[in-house]
Order: sequence, then C-alpha cells, then structure tokens
Amino acid sequence: MVYYFKSTTVDPPAFVYVGKDKFERVFHHEQFHVDKLSSAHIYLRLNEGDTWESIPQDLLTDLAQLTKANSIEGNKKDNVTIIYTPWSNLKKDGSMAVGQVSFKDQRKVKKMLVPARENAIINRLNKTKVEKQPDLQQEREDHRRELRKRDQAALQQRRKEEAKVQKERQEKKWQKDHAYDDLFTEENMEASSNQNRDETWEEDFM
Repeated sequence: MVYYFKSTTVDPPAFVYVGKDKFERVFHHEQFHVDKLSSAHIYLRLNEGDTWESIPQDLLTDLAQLTKANSIEGNKKDNVTIIYTPWSNLKKDGSMAVGQVSFKDQRKVKKMLVPARENAIINRLNKTKVEKQPDLQQEREDHRRELRKRDQAALQQRRKEEAKVQKERQEKKWQKDHAYDDLFTEENMEASSNQNRDETWEEDFM
C-alpha cells in the first residue's frame, strides 16, 4: 500500500509517494529518507523539465518534513539529517537488511538538516493524503510514454518550423538570383542592341 501526497509549493503541484513502512519501496524517481535512522522511503515524481539537483527549496522543505514525520524515531528528534538521491543511484543487494539501501555514486547524494518538526507543513500535506494500492511500475511506464509523446510532438513541430524557414530562405535566394531576369529578356536585349537600330540613330545621338 502506498500513500500519495501533493505539494502545492510548486506549480504544477508535485506528487509524493510514501511506502507505509520500511518494507515497502516505491520504485519512483527521487528517494528521501532519514540518515542513520529507520524510516519510510519518500519518493518524488519530478515535474517535466526539473532535475534532482534543482528541486525548489520550498518543495525540499515539504519533503524533508514528510520524511522526518514518517520516521518513528526521527519524528521525536530535532536536528535530523535527511538524505536524498535519484532512484537510479540506489544500490540494493541480498545481503542488506530490509529497508536498507546504499548508493552507487556518493556524489549523487545530498543531505539537508531538519531542525524541528513543522506541524503546519505536515498538516497541509496530510490534507492531500490518499491511500492506494497502485501499479507503480505501470504508472511509471505510462508517465514515460506520455513524455515520449510530448517529445515527439515537439520534434515534429520543430522540423516543420525548420522546413518553413528553409523554404523561405530558398525563395529569397531564388528572388535574389533572378532579380535581373526581366532586364535580359529577348525583347529587352533587342531594344538595346545596336544591330537593330535604324541608320539615323547615330545622327539622333549627335
């Protein structure tokens, strides 16, 4: 079973997933947990265009507070350290205890200090709380499929715009290359040729 929360500190709102306990790991995006203490794992689905390194501070505060609140021991303590990392950086093998994780690359692990519980934040998040038993793997694939569709639509639009620009450039080049075509028509060439002038044209010129 998974708890869903919604943080409205960003627009569009961010969706957060929480396993009911340390036994449940939600395979979704960025993971938050209390450093050196047992806690549920908190997962953030990043909005399109965001990265784990650029999560807004207000959203980080929401996530840190929610992570602290979902640790039995951490919830009672002040100055708790929260660790977060991309889901792809998590390392898990059979020798680890339930709920225990390590990291493939320590450089992709960030820490933040939570001085104390902020009830106003927890109460606001709890009002959005929904309990579900979803197919998170399918949700993840559906989300990726939707992103791919958007990327393909954007690519097609970009190609149309590039083709339009290329066509306009070709038309301008043709116009430039043929700007004097009318001056060199057979009729104009005959009119300007000395061979077709009458015998008095030189006298007229003088």
